Amino acid sequence: MAKTVLVINSGSSSIKYQLVDLETGEGIAPGLVEKIGEPIDGHYKYEYNGEKHELTEKIDTHEQGLKRVLGFFDEYGPKLDEAGIVGVGHRVVQGGATFTAPALVTDATIADVRRLATLAPLHNGPEAQGAEVMRSLMPDIPQVFVFDTSFFSQLPAASYTYALNKEVADKYQIRRYGAHGTSHEFVSATVPSVVGKDAEGLKQIVLHIGNGASASAELSGKPLDTSMGLTPLEGLVMGSRTGDIDPAVAFYLQRNADMDVDQLDDLFNKRSGMMGMTGFGDMREVHRLIAEGDDNAKLALDVYIHRIVSYIGAYAAQLGGVDVITFTAGVGENDEIVRRMVCEKLAPFGVKLDQEKNDTRSKEARVISTPDSSIIIAIVPTNEELAIARKTAKIAADGVDEYGNKVAA
Repeated sequence: MAKTVLVINSGSSSIKYQLVDLETGEGIAPGLVEKIGEPIDGHYKYEYNGEKHELTEKIDTHEQGLKRVLGFFDEYGPKLDEAGIVGVGHRVVQGGATFTAPALVTDATIADVRRLATLAPLHNGPEAQGAEVMRSLMPDIPQVFVFDTSFFSQLPAASYTYALNKEVADKYQIRRYGAHGTSHEFVSATVPSVVGKDAEGLKQIVLHIGNGASASAELSGKPLDTSMGLTPLEGLVMGSRTGDIDPAVAFYLQRNADMDVDQLDDLFNKRSGMMGMTGFGDMREVHRLIAEGDDNAKLALDVYIHRIVSYIGAYAAQLGGVDVITFTAGVGENDEIVRRMVCEKLAPFGVKLDQEKNDTRSKEARVISTPDSSIIIAIVPTNEELAIARKTAKIAADGVDEYGNKVAA
């Protein structure tokens, strides 16, 4: 019998889920629950064995949504009690300094995840709620929290420490936590086999570029730096987030535009980035505008590329050179224009892109630079669900997490 893990990603009004086959690494039953707790009807999507199923109904709570999802498995297959399920893995955005590794879902860890919602107010609360609900619905199956921040808990102190008053920083746990850590860890661990090099001593830069975007530097598979900070706002230009911005802009707008904290939060996180500059967060729409002669969209893309290249330069200096630069996530994997523009900026340093390979769409991990390129350029599709599934399965098999919590007999 195959072994599987059900991966759950609970948001404030949505739930993404996927049943992952541990042997093949494939997602065999993905789905989505949308518009939970909203006054309008919600929406379910469920896919298995090539068949897609959808349902529209009012969804009041996460519990109602997850009960319906488990019903889909019974109705459309595969039945979970026949699918070899060994655990349920829950993605959590923020583990703070508390969680440097995955943890079993217990009363205590649920409380800790909720407490850490001060660092990720849009994410941790719903993620704790989803785990609590699934624990009640599947009490005999191990439930595991997997944290986006765990990988970057290994950052050197010089990288994670802000030059903020120490007493304030310590009291309020203000430091660089990073995000997308599960993706960066998965991709950087995959790269050595893709490029045919030993992981030991390998100097990597990973560009996770999607609607949310982050860069990281790894040496021998260990993180040296990353672009996201206390929250996922810092760093690269994103679909709707500013990325790096002078913090005094917030003070300026507060004093001169009468914006309060909530308005500034909304502006920086939801109404800026490519959305704020062009009206579209989707890069395909930005490229369309540029093709139509929109100078504003062209400037926005130039800003986007400028920020990426700036981080590559900084990380190359920190690493003392670069062996591999890897693109991943939605834009990184699928946008040949962004990849080409980044590599053109790096051409003076000996980077050579194979244009045919760059322009060819594929779901396979691959090298897209020429053999004589000074730095290997690669694409590695990320698979956070598989990474979460593997970590969950390991704890389920070991019977204990790193904090001493044991799987119930």
